[in-house]
Amino acid sequence: MEHQGLNLMDQALGFHSNVTQQPWPLCGRFVLVEDCVDTSGAFVLHHILKRSFTSRPSSAVIFLAFAHPINHYDRVLRKLGCNLSSQRDNGRFFFLDMLMLQCPVEGKPKHDGLATVFEKIERAISELHPENKKFVTVVIDDISCLEVAANGSSNDVLDFLHYCYTLTSENGYALVALNHQDIYSDGERPAFMLEIEYLADILVKVDPLATGLAKDVHGQVMVLNKETQKQQGISSIKVQNFHFKIKENNIEYFYAGTRT
Repeated sequence: MEHQGLNLMDQALGFHSNVTQQPWPLCGRFVLVEDCVDTSGAFVLHHILKRSFTSRPSSAVIFLAFAHPINHYDRVLRKLGCNLSSQRDNGRFFFLDMLMLQCPVEGKPKHDGLATVFEKIERAISELHPENKKFVTVVIDDISCLEVAANGSSNDVLDFLHYCYTLTSENGYALVALNHQDIYSDGERPAFMLEIEYLADILVKVDPLATGLAKDVHGQVMVLNKETQKQQGISSIKVQNFHFKIKENNIEYFYAGTRT
């Protein structure tokens, strides 16, 4: 049975779970969103960003922006009914502008590169109100831009993601990141993308329709949720597939064949 106010994306991410001990279902989990040039998956980040503020009044978001400035996200989230400026004024939203980040070239000290970015994340978390530290979400809006800032070093990016993953998983925070799956050659992808996918607790793949462009359907989503029952030590994988349509003020999610 669908819970009122929750859509297919919410349910696939686990927001339908009524667990009183864990009101924020992404606690300690890594959500990886993969899209392609033809079909952007940024709307998934916007969806989770909004949910992180509305699900819990004492939550906070640390947002690492490598792709767009604050004005872009403020404009998009306002259309979805979320005021980022207000959340920032309330100490619940930290926007780290990484658009001009350029890491040192190989052979030079890397303290001013990704290590400094990680220090900024830790500093932002330390400045949060104690109550807001219970439900923290760290968002990286574009891993591919992060790789560009690291002078193309996939190893440095993987190290950085491992640090973020450890920080969030050990403290019960959420980590959300977006990457473009079709910008890597076949030889590069297995070494880099597969390791990131292995780390992810939830993988969200956004693709165009296999049948091509459609007026009322903008793409398809596959959500692979690796659920673990820690008390029983049982792991299971749930896969959900559905379509989506991007509207002016919201995203519509529906199963294939339910729209004429």
